[in-house]
Amino acid sequence: MKRFAPEPWPKSCQGRHLQSLCSMHDAPMGERTRQVTVGEAEFEELPDATLAARSTDEVGSAKIRAPLALPPMQPSTEGLARVVAVTNQKGGVGKTTTVINLAASLAASGQRVLVVDLDAQGNCATGLGIDKSRVELTTRDLLLTPERAAECRYATRIPTLHVVVGDRRLVSVEDAILSDLGRESRLAEGIAPLLPHYDLVLIDTPPNLGVLAINALCAADGVLVPVQTEYFALEGLAMLLSTVEQVRRRLNPGLGVDGVLMTMHAPTLLNQQVASLLREHLGDVVVEPPIRRNIRLAEATSRGEPIHVHAPKSNGGQDHQAVAQALASRWGLIRGPRA
Repeated sequence: MKRFAPEPWPKSCQGRHLQSLCSMHDAPMGERTRQVTVGEAEFEELPDATLAARSTDEVGSAKIRAPLALPPMQPSTEGLARVVAVTNQKGGVGKTTTVINLAASLAASGQRVLVVDLDAQGNCATGLGIDKSRVELTTRDLLLTPERAAECRYATRIPTLHVVVGDRRLVSVEDAILSDLGRESRLAEGIAPLLPHYDLVLIDTPPNLGVLAINALCAADGVLVPVQTEYFALEGLAMLLSTVEQVRRRLNPGLGVDGVLMTMHAPTLLNQQVASLLREHLGDVVVEPPIRRNIRLAEATSRGEPIHVHAPKSNGGQDHQAVAQALASRWGLIRGPRA
């Protein structure tokens, strides 16, 4: 398999192993500290007639449980990529879609971006047009043999976007490192030599709180939390913030929350109420605009293309572009092609 280093790259980055496994698609690809309150719903008892009258125009009222302190976003380290874990312990909230389209949009604007897929489904590779059947080294190799980190990266059709591919072999990693000292730091050790060569590292995490998810939180400077604008999402957010606080106390004191991104948004009363709750309790931590539900996003993934290539004028394309710009500003990334 031919390996190459895409151009243009700084001289310090040349000569490293980088594998190109693009599939057959031909289309070009171009502090704050805030008290956060979340909790379970408590509904008042209503007479049947009153309940029937209200059911058509109200979803219900939520009384807030105990408040949680939201860890503030910390500045990036000069000269190193910012490492962001895109995570939520609740599955099906659009983590992988967020990673694919955010990474592609920022890379197309000139940023050097590395995607690290910690999900055994390996959907990041598929969504970026990489043929997984030809992948030799995966995230499992990055974790178990960090000295081979440079060889674990694969090129995409965007020259400044690379991927460390996840696959089903990640399932066996937790057993392999379970008894190892410092097992929570395996990913941080693996990506450390790569950080000077990128502006941003996005980590796609599995939808469970296991060793892999903890590795992502230990390696990250901050977390980006995709939250579906439905009520149960608030419970998932409470669980995640509790986990982040434990990781801060015991493993990674610099971990903060970079943003909460509203996904799968629709103009329904429930979605609008949840979005209002998030804005009210999280303030400027919420990333605007919400990502609207859009069939074009699913189509783009099936074609191995990011949304800004497949359907840039669609709701999904416009929303992801706007979110990418908002986060680039928040992270202090320089937009525009590099010399």
